[in-house]
Amino acid sequence: MPEPFPEPNQDSPQSPSSPPSPEREPGIPLTRLNPGKKAKVVAIQGGWGVKRRLNQMGIHAGDPITVTRQGSLGGPIAVEVHGFQLALGKGVASQVFVEISEEMTIALAGQPNSGKSTLFNHIAGYKAITANFPGTSVTFTQTRTRIDGLTCICIDLPGTYSITSEEPVEQEARKHLLSGEVDLIINVIDASLLSRSLELTLELLELEAPMLLCLNMMDEAEKKGVQIDVPRLEEILGIPVIPVIATTGKGVKELFAQVRRAWEEKKRGRVQKFSKDVEEVIQPLVSLLGSEKRVNERVPARFLAIKLLEKDESFVEEVKQAGDFYRRVVPFQEKLQESHGAPSDGVISSERHALAMNIFEKVARIVRSPKRDIRTAIDRWVLHKVLGYGILALVFYAFFNFIFGIGGFIEKPLLEYFERLNHNLESLFPAGSLTLFLVHGILHGISGGIAIVLPYLVPFLIGLSLLEDLGYLPRVAFLMDTFMHRIGLHGKSIIPFILGYGCSVPAVMSTQILEIPQHRFIVSVLSTMIPCAARITIIFGLVAFFIGPNAALAVFALNLLIVAVFGKVMTHFSPESNLGFILEMPAYQFPALRTTLQKSWCRIREFIVIAWPLLIVGSLVLSLIEYWKLDLWINYLLLPLTRLLDLPFAVGTTLLFGILRKELSLIMLTQALGTSQVSTVMSQTQILAFTIFVTFYIPCLATIGVLWKEIGRRGALLTVVLTLATATVLGLLTRLFGEILLN
Repeated sequence: MPEPFPEPNQDSPQSPSSPPSPEREPGIPLTRLNPGKKAKVVAIQGGWGVKRRLNQMGIHAGDPITVTRQGSLGGPIAVEVHGFQLALGKGVASQVFVEISEEMTIALAGQPNSGKSTLFNHIAGYKAITANFPGTSVTFTQTRTRIDGLTCICIDLPGTYSITSEEPVEQEARKHLLSGEVDLIINVIDASLLSRSLELTLELLELEAPMLLCLNMMDEAEKKGVQIDVPRLEEILGIPVIPVIATTGKGVKELFAQVRRAWEEKKRGRVQKFSKDVEEVIQPLVSLLGSEKRVNERVPARFLAIKLLEKDESFVEEVKQAGDFYRRVVPFQEKLQESHGAPSDGVISSERHALAMNIFEKVARIVRSPKRDIRTAIDRWVLHKVLGYGILALVFYAFFNFIFGIGGFIEKPLLEYFERLNHNLESLFPAGSLTLFLVHGILHGISGGIAIVLPYLVPFLIGLSLLEDLGYLPRVAFLMDTFMHRIGLHGKSIIPFILGYGCSVPAVMSTQILEIPQHRFIVSVLSTMIPCAARITIIFGLVAFFIGPNAALAVFALNLLIVAVFGKVMTHFSPESNLGFILEMPAYQFPALRTTLQKSWCRIREFIVIAWPLLIVGSLVLSLIEYWKLDLWINYLLLPLTRLLDLPFAVGTTLLFGILRKELSLIMLTQALGTSQVSTVMSQTQILAFTIFVTFYIPCLATIGVLWKEIGRRGALLTVVLTLATATVLGLLTRLFGEILLN
């Protein structure tokens, strides 16, 4: 990784009479500009021929220029000038001098559950969803802010235990850290787990990039009786170390006060040395790599040497492309393996672990016994091999009643109010007029959001936020591991399923935390069958409200049964894997009310800003379709399906629109039927059949798009076909046997 560039020389300008110094360059060479960085051309050297040719191609002093790609293995670089791309050899590019735009890119890097996203939200507002379980952040989030007058792009990276990790989520963090686009790394670590957290810190120091260390969760360290000597840690690592409690904001201001200074002073840390016999292998390899410019362009030679000894697949493959050079690296790996009697990657990992433990012993001491923690006692009950399942059932039963209790209490009077308002508006406009149809459409869209969706969505999202922040979800994964193994998966797979109850899009994305590709595929498909918040609203708004809470519970139970059956069938055809259940179980945290409300509002806002306007537009479109009698054509087109399920003729249109957003199925149902009192035109069996069909059928367009990205075109199409077929079969069975079950 190239060193971040020094600021243009700010010395006083020379007097006109003094000759210019031959050592002073008018900026920095273009070759030192990282991809994505914007700069301004200040001079072109190398003789008149080079300058004239570049001028003819459109590059002049004063022009903005951006490096779009660094050539691999010492090849040419690609630049963008005035909207067109140009490739320049390294020799030519080194003659173009530029000044960097005053902008800094900061990366928040750390292990999972270290509090990076909480810290990020302090400067970005609530943009990154946080939760007390690993794998919450599966992609990066960024914001633009100003720190001490400097424009900064702050990136919240997914948690990673090591830069060498091959997990898809952690690869996202690695990609950014090695991109050359990061000017400053803020390494966020859990102070209560200092020795383990320092292992990633030692890796990041090897990048030789400007860096700060954020000692987060100092309150947790204090509870454990751990006292950390911050000045001593700063001395050892050679970088600023700032104690922080991100959940309360304590120390955050002091942390970001150090950012600009660390960047301007290029605060690179002190690379820690391994034991003598390991260094005797690393140093000759560093020298060898230093002599080979083709393989030492993007990262420091020592970092590359260590990664090659760790047999990092990406770097090994890159070096192999440099001809037969990798053949000269293998003896170093073999020497390290022979001297320690273990694979070279294991030796490096053990050395880094020993270094981290050694630093911990130098800077930390146990000043007293850990405080008696009620959370330990709670875990004895929550994770009990018998009582744990009873508590699990009780938690979700209470969660269910919390949602229905609030939603049902609010929905009925609101529906009655909008029903009266709808009748009153009919007297103001001519019957059958376009204006009346449009007014009805707008009112149905507004009332559907207020009276049907929000009463259930708001308590659901608040409850989900509480469960996430408490840290209960990893305990659910622990308890469910045995059952998940029975369908060929492991307990970690429960995390995407639980997230699916909020929204299928992050549920599918969160499958990146699963190590096995086959598991990621299977869980991605199955997570689309989990009823998201929109479909839960439909279950509560129709089945629970018009039939009863027990019927709604039965729908959820059926859903879990179907997911389990499909999981068993799909994993039967999947190759076995020996990788078992590995999931960090963080300590319980009692979330601040403000944090819970912020997170809930962040998710509710998505409905208000994105889904609700679509509901209103969809209702308007349906009104126009009804006015021009086009709904008859759509309903006739879907007649084989609605007739098969014994649903009203007018329901066909709502099923089609439900593919856009699931909420549309419910809102447009009341509009298509002409009343919010659905039970007056549909029997209980029809309501149940409609709800079960909507719960399982084709995912919304946003989910299909994410599936296409995560598991490919075939996987997305398979999911569409599978869910549609499942919904149709279950809907038909409900039609045939629903009345018997309800009675």
